[in-house]
Amino acid sequence: VQLQAYGGGLVQTGGSLRLSCAASGDTFSNYDMGWFRRAPGKEREFVAFVNWSGGIIYYTGSVKGRFTISRDNAKNTVYLQMNSLKPEDTAVYFCAARRTQIATRPYELPSIYNYWGQGTQVTVSS
Repeated sequence: VQLQAYGGGLVQTGGSLRLSCAASGDTFSNYDMGWFRRAPGKEREFVAFVNWSGGIIYYTGSVKGRFTISRDNAKNTVYLQMNSLKPEDTAVYFCAARRTQIATRPYELPSIYNYWGQGTQVTVSS
């Protein structure tokens, strides 16, 4: 499956952005999806996960209550709605896919995802 992430940009503190990740090349509902980010000078970190049906969702603690992950299997797209953005959310955001599994966990490890998008830059100014 090929992934194309877009929707990043420059926004002020407290603003919102919606990232999208369009999938192609395979049946989208065969994949669980994740969003990761890499801030300058830091390791790539897990942000959010949604399973193939949208029925199981996880977030990293720092984004709970501010970010919402969702997917539309009819449109082959996963979304990350980001509200109340903070300067520490500044990073390159990546979407990732793995073939769905019976066991949802682990979901936060980059190594379990087989496919990655190219990344989209999110910059939050203070």
